[in-house]
Amino acid sequence: MFILGSGSPRRKELLAQIGVVPDDIRAPDIDEDPRPGELPRPYCRRIAREKVLAVVADEADVVLCADTTVALGRRILGKPADAEEAADFLRALSGRRHRVITAVAVRQGARIWEKDVVSTVRMKSISDEERAAYLATDDWRGKAGGYGIQGPAGVLVPWISGSFTGIVGLPLAETANLLRAAGQPVMRALA
Repeated sequence: MFILGSGSPRRKELLAQIGVVPDDIRAPDIDEDPRPGELPRPYCRRIAREKVLAVVADEADVVLCADTTVALGRRILGKPADAEEAADFLRALSGRRHRVITAVAVRQGARIWEKDVVSTVRMKSISDEERAAYLATDDWRGKAGGYGIQGPAGVLVPWISGSFTGIVGLPLAETANLLRAAGQPVMRALA
């Protein structure tokens, strides 16, 4: 059985692009607060690993979990609690480059395969009107850094370097390799 340890509809849609459909979805409930002084990349890897370990599964099951973190320097921009925090994040990101880190963990029994992908994103300088218009879409809800590149915020991002699907929430090339390592067929429905 293949279990997606995420309630993210984006991750489910991305997996479908490579012909992988979960048999079950079991989103783990873990504490995702950063530890004092924890840097973004180690934080993201730790959260993905803790998620995959928290999913209840049989020995033969393949479990996939991921975490996406937006990092502005050493600062971790998580999912905003409200529109005000989302606005603060967008003000901080406006006209600057930042990193988007997505860590993926795949587990079968006691074995864990892991990979993290770091991409760089440049936000354009965002006017007050653009920020208000974006916030009014509610697209910022549940998104690390307060935006989703695959939605209306795409107009705010003129340049990326790295994995577009990693920025969305699941780097497909790397995820496919981890799934294959765990014996999970990939691209079967596409062949």
